[in-house]
Amino acid sequence: MKLREIAERLGCRLVGDGEVEITGVAGIEQAGPTELTFLANPKYAPKLKHCRAAAILVSEPVTKVPIRSLVSENPYLDFARALELFYQPPRPAPGIHPTAVISPSACVGENASIGAYVVIGDQVRLGRNAVLYPHVVIYQGAEIGDDFCAHSFAVVREFCRIGHRVTLQNGAVVGGDGFGFAKRADGTHYKIVQSGITVIEDDVEIQCLSAVDRATVGETRVKRGAKIDNLVQIGHACVVGEDNILCAQVGLAGSSVLEENVLLAGQAGVSGHLTIHRDAVVYAQAGIGGDVEAGAVVAGSPAFDARQWRRAVAAFPSLPEMLKRMRELERRIEQLEGKNQSEESSHE
Repeated sequence: MKLREIAERLGCRLVGDGEVEITGVAGIEQAGPTELTFLANPKYAPKLKHCRAAAILVSEPVTKVPIRSLVSENPYLDFARALELFYQPPRPAPGIHPTAVISPSACVGENASIGAYVVIGDQVRLGRNAVLYPHVVIYQGAEIGDDFCAHSFAVVREFCRIGHRVTLQNGAVVGGDGFGFAKRADGTHYKIVQSGITVIEDDVEIQCLSAVDRATVGETRVKRGAKIDNLVQIGHACVVGEDNILCAQVGLAGSSVLEENVLLAGQAGVSGHLTIHRDAVVYAQAGIGGDVEAGAVVAGSPAFDARQWRRAVAAFPSLPEMLKRMRELERRIEQLEGKNQSEESSHE
């Protein structure tokens, strides 16, 4: 595909020769002389000196290095769109594999692709254009919208509801039991029936081996556009807001509420029964033990303002030396005080 064609498809301004043939898309360090790359963060601009790419997606034309430019308002987004021009994941052909087990009471929408050993339970409603890869299991009474994609070993449990254009990556579980037990007098644990459901709204993606538990009563809800990374745990009765990003190994204890546009970086933990308000950012490995204000950026465990946390972390390696100096100063002060007391006694 010629560079000018890519510019037209993406709606970018072309600077330089548009007749060069582009064969693919790659990162700034890996791109070869027939590939397109991108620069979204100015701090990586020095890498351009060694870049071999045929052209680059940028927010402003490149002047210091002789390279063709596609000028974009959002280079990273247009890089993602450019990838789609050269690669589309294979989609299985419509049809039902002979080894799939589908209840006679299930309703499967048109144009579905149902892979080997898929199991679809009683009263399931599955929308149009669904793709279910081998070994996917949909329990009784689940309701799923159009353009659903579930990769191998994904599971949707009983009576859960899923909207349109939802993707479950391998091993994701929607609606597994919440972690609820009542302790008996003898110290043993009595399982609490998890009678609620999990609701996944439109345009959500849940990646590999993540779990969104069903509620004890009521519902657990993941709202429109949220993206959930690998190995994330969402406890019972949580609410994950619109366009949230939950990175790998995040854990939400029960009844956590995340408002819209919240970002939780990897391994952040939320203690539950609290609210993280809109546009908040939580740094990796932070421990959230209370509500987080709208727009706040927090870090550490227990979490507090990230600017203060950075100063505290910078000071931490110096603490042993600071402690040593403090103790030396204390000894000197004690010696001076003792000397002063001796002098006062002698004057008396």
